[in-house]
Amino acid sequence: MERLNSIQLSQFKSVYFIGIGGIGMSALARYFNAIGLQVAGYDKTATTLTEELEKEGIKIHFDDLGTNIPTQFKEIETTLVVYTPAIPKNHGELGFFKEQKANLFKRSDVLGLITRQSKGLGVAGTHGKTTTSSMLAHILNESTLKCNAFLGGIATNFNSNLLINTESEYTVIEADEFDRSFLKLTPFASIVTSTDPDHLDIYGSAAVFLEGFQKYTELINENGCLVKKEGLDVASKAKIITYAIDSITADYSGFNLQFIEGKFLVDVRTPNGKLTEVELGIPGIHNAENAIACVALTQFLGLSEAEIRHGLKTFKGVKRRFEYQIKTNDLVYIDDYAHHPTEIEALVSSVRLLYPNQKITGVFQPHLFSRTKDFFEGFAHELSKLDEVILLPIYPAREEPIEGINSDALLQKITCKEKHIMSPFEVISHLAKIENGVLLTIGAGDIDRIVEPLKKALL
Repeated sequence: MERLNSIQLSQFKSVYFIGIGGIGMSALARYFNAIGLQVAGYDKTATTLTEELEKEGIKIHFDDLGTNIPTQFKEIETTLVVYTPAIPKNHGELGFFKEQKANLFKRSDVLGLITRQSKGLGVAGTHGKTTTSSMLAHILNESTLKCNAFLGGIATNFNSNLLINTESEYTVIEADEFDRSFLKLTPFASIVTSTDPDHLDIYGSAAVFLEGFQKYTELINENGCLVKKEGLDVASKAKIITYAIDSITADYSGFNLQFIEGKFLVDVRTPNGKLTEVELGIPGIHNAENAIACVALTQFLGLSEAEIRHGLKTFKGVKRRFEYQIKTNDLVYIDDYAHHPTEIEALVSSVRLLYPNQKITGVFQPHLFSRTKDFFEGFAHELSKLDEVILLPIYPAREEPIEGINSDALLQKITCKEKHIMSPFEVISHLAKIENGVLLTIGAGDIDRIVEPLKKALL
């Protein structure tokens, strides 16, 4: 950290990324490319996101080059090297830069360095941080305040995970708890949506996980504020504002949720009065809750009611967060990133609210053996609320298998009558004949690869 504090971004001409295709890493790559630095990097596989980066002029390769790094990035003094913790420790390029004693930092370090130069507005939480941070960024971008933003998803309004406005003093940051990354930030203010235990392969226990969030909220500037969901056990020296749905004790509360003629409406009680029939651009109980948090923070920053209403109404959501793929009178297909039991519960309950009399079929890909093990009973309980469940094999990401933890074992615990395990190809074939009801694809692994083929098969 001491070395990072002595770094000035102005000393660099080039930035090299090891793991450039990740959603957070790609936002940084876009940022440095946009301000005129030479940017290149490695990733394991080509994706739609890496293709977009290449179209923007960023050179990307998919083989570990070892010491054969492009010449301009071997100039150690003028090159910043950014890597993701997901990269194996024996990676050749990573080893080369370590040997050269390069300016080598994690994404979280560099993001902290960038955002230290502005008023950071963090959005943290086990669930909802990508949608909430994107919603917050959109509201501010549509207002007189404007903002910069580093997001953990592709916001539909910007079609990007990055927003740059050099005139604004605010930077919206998705504050990621994975690998304790959010502890590198110095937020002026922050929303905390949830502290449900996750990433226990890193934190070890729920108590240590919560302790990480407490350390994060202690970083908030005392002149800023902490907007937290009512009931969360985190404190701050900054002003604390609570929010919730259907609460008589929270500072900000949403109630009277309605879905009328295609419009999703919510009334909001605030310390300054009641906002009636606030229209949200995206449906869902959890999205209404996210919107209440954004109302609280943007009122604290001084936005008018008209600006807030406009921002919420025109927000189009985030790719893979309650994202409609098909929406007809007979058939609805929604793709969602949910990968924790609480997120699945929010997704399914919102779909039941919107489509109360429809059959709901869910295709779920468990993400990580350790997460499946830690929340095995929770996954089984929430998936059992679907009318039909299709499980894909567990997406391993960075992990080795755990004995007895697999999709077959999870399927046995699920209680709904219609349940199957299938390969991605079998899923498309099985579902292609569906003509009505609601279909969900759920998960954080590579399940998104079947979205377009499935959509085409259904249309």
